[in-house]
Amino acid sequence: MSTPVSPLAPKSFPDMPVVPGVAISTAEAGIKYKGRTDVVVMTFAEGTEVAGVFTRSRCASAPVDLCRQNLPHGRARVLVVNSGNANAFTGKKGSAATQMTVEAAASAADCAPSDVFLASTGVIGEPLAADRFTGLLQGMVRTAAPDRWRDAGKAIMTTDTYPKYSTRTVSLGGTEVVISGIAKGAGMIAPDMATMLSFVATDAPIGAGALQSMLSRAVGSTFNAITVDSDTSTSDTLLLFATGAAGTRGAPRITDPADGRLHGFHVALHEVMHDLALQVVRDGEGARKLVEVRITGAESDASARRIALSVANSPLVKTAVAGEDANWGRVVMAIGKAGEPADRDSIAIWFGDIRVASEGERDPEYSEQQTSAYMKNNEIVIHADVGVGSGRATIWTCDLTKEYVAINGDYRS
Repeated sequence: MSTPVSPLAPKSFPDMPVVPGVAISTAEAGIKYKGRTDVVVMTFAEGTEVAGVFTRSRCASAPVDLCRQNLPHGRARVLVVNSGNANAFTGKKGSAATQMTVEAAASAADCAPSDVFLASTGVIGEPLAADRFTGLLQGMVRTAAPDRWRDAGKAIMTTDTYPKYSTRTVSLGGTEVVISGIAKGAGMIAPDMATMLSFVATDAPIGAGALQSMLSRAVGSTFNAITVDSDTSTSDTLLLFATGAAGTRGAPRITDPADGRLHGFHVALHEVMHDLALQVVRDGEGARKLVEVRITGAESDASARRIALSVANSPLVKTAVAGEDANWGRVVMAIGKAGEPADRDSIAIWFGDIRVASEGERDPEYSEQQTSAYMKNNEIVIHADVGVGSGRATIWTCDLTKEYVAINGDYRS
């Protein structure tokens, strides 16, 4: 039986334009799922440069290790992604599976092993039978086509209820370039770098160093500003590929991240990443409500972020939202337990535009009826000012429902 699509899913998906220099193929290898695609191959034009950020988990997957090893070369020719098995906590078998995949992919794409990037998502601790798909890579590379972004988004799903896509076009030195990306993720989402899996490509001729600088800057307020369940994945991988194909149409090659001509590109890249990140939260396992947590008045932005995460990750706050209960006392609790400076007698809390607490106690004009009506919305904003400074941060999360328990209670079965 198919899983119902999240009620927070986008009403429509964008048309995903071709990114010159990128070709895509998918296949059904039967790694875990039956009757659906579960392997993606992306090939990139010669000269494509790459940037990436990965999980800081001390139990990172074998593909993450491989990507970290190859990233300093700054070049990419092929990406292979599988769903259904994370190839994490798989010891020497995991390393052997990545090596087998790298060799097959390098042969298929006629490139050096250092130009190969891998990502895997799914069950942790189960050896990955790479031979189920390595034999497919030659044909996948040969039949790859530039207009298959939609297929790729579907093939990397695990417990996702819908694929995630985003795209923008922007002028670079007077030439229009495209930035397109896909992502997957619904559970085990509390990024500590990027999040889950996300792959973004552009035809802009931008050097690897400048790409890395922009990607690292943008991740903090996008993928690193979301949480579904406070659990950081072993497999978090975000890769950005720049084929440089727009150079033939007059786009300038840029290697300096401080080059002013990159401003519009950086804004558009941030928009794509933010869009994909919020789609992940909207697809949080069992989610029925999107929650934006805003913290102001903190000692610093970093302190505000820690408080915001404390609120966003609180099971009591999240279940109150699920029950449409305006229980601002749980927000007070989460602020207090964060261990950050906060003036108890100055704290003010809002649900949407409704101030429910001020000067450290219930607001004198608090209306249970008005606030309860607001909590029925499918998008909720919780704002707290902690009264000690000018630091601010925003984190996005979702509610915690019985469906989350059901999904994760039988995930391996």
